[in-house]
Amino acid sequence: MNSSKMKTLVLGCSLFILAFAMIISPKVSFTASKAGLELWWGVVFPSLLPFFILSQLLTGFGVVAFIGVLLEPVMRPLFRVPGIGGFVWAMGWASGSPAGAKLTAEMRKKQQLTAGEAERLVSFTNSSNPLFIFGAVAIGFFNNQALGLLLAAAHYSGNLAVGLTMRFHGRDSQSENQDKSRKIPSIKQAFDEMHRTRLEDRRPIGKMLGDAVLSSIQTLLMVGGFIILFSVINKLLSLLSLTDAAAAGFSLILASVHLSASLGLPLVSGLFEMTLGSQLVSTVDTDLLQKAIVVSFMLGFSGLSIQAQVASILADTDIRFQPFFAARILQGIYAAFFAWLFWKPLYLGVSGSEVSVIPVFLREDAPVVLGSVWSVLTQTGPVITLFSLSVYVIIYAKRMLQRK
Repeated sequence: MNSSKMKTLVLGCSLFILAFAMIISPKVSFTASKAGLELWWGVVFPSLLPFFILSQLLTGFGVVAFIGVLLEPVMRPLFRVPGIGGFVWAMGWASGSPAGAKLTAEMRKKQQLTAGEAERLVSFTNSSNPLFIFGAVAIGFFNNQALGLLLAAAHYSGNLAVGLTMRFHGRDSQSENQDKSRKIPSIKQAFDEMHRTRLEDRRPIGKMLGDAVLSSIQTLLMVGGFIILFSVINKLLSLLSLTDAAAAGFSLILASVHLSASLGLPLVSGLFEMTLGSQLVSTVDTDLLQKAIVVSFMLGFSGLSIQAQVASILADTDIRFQPFFAARILQGIYAAFFAWLFWKPLYLGVSGSEVSVIPVFLREDAPVVLGSVWSVLTQTGPVITLFSLSVYVIIYAKRMLQRK
């Protein structure tokens, strides 16, 4: 039997087993899907929608091109990507996954990136946003705001390390030639590029805004489907005791690096969905440093749920998914290492009231503010989601009627 037929057999059997488990345990499936839906419409949708819409408007008005010209001398030497990669990176940090993948895919479709540049860029522009790290994980799960500083520092340091590592990925002669010929740009050059880009996009402002809303909500509907699907899969695998079997294997790996074997089950859950995994880690009775290391790995790996979302977005382009997957493993390892490295100087320093040595943007009151924002978001998120979906239906119906 060749590999193609074996793949068909494995996929077919796996789907049959999951479908059978869903049929015999409909209550478990319903509960899991409900939990995934609540996560999506209460947090993911309202937190990502503004960034998705804003990024499309900034692209249409040429602001991204302006930023790209100015950041070219920085992004090229460091990461071997164009200056517009700096905008994608910043939006990925601020809004979280899969914003970086969506922006990268759109730029690739517009031929603003080569395939190699896009693969390098997408590998380090998808990360968890500070709101999730501080509000949900540190304060929501661990009730420890100082831990958020450690997790954020480890996560974003790992993200930077991945970008520097992936600069060696692929060969791109066009990038190499541009590296040698690129001069330091001026504000005038950046503005001229911004003006040219705005003129090339002939859509009226109303049409541009409508397109941004429709495209963003369509992407988020896809994201919601993946969140619900993987929430159900995770529960069904647990029901079939497959999660426990995998946890036993991961416990041996954790023990080999001197981490508690009790973190095996949360780690397996986190490989599928990092939110659930982080919550389970917080309940394990073991050393906090070990918990921070495992959670940092899960945040860096992002979970198969987010990776499936990215794979779906990249499927419409010639950007390969394999480099992105390898980068997620790398970031998980890097972030876990940085969590161990920063434990004494950062976490113990903050929790020991040595806050004066911490930069202003990492002061102790910053996590409190993010935690408050997270609390408000979880309360008002469903209302924002329902309102946005209503606007989506109105715009979509109006455009369908205009086509007739």
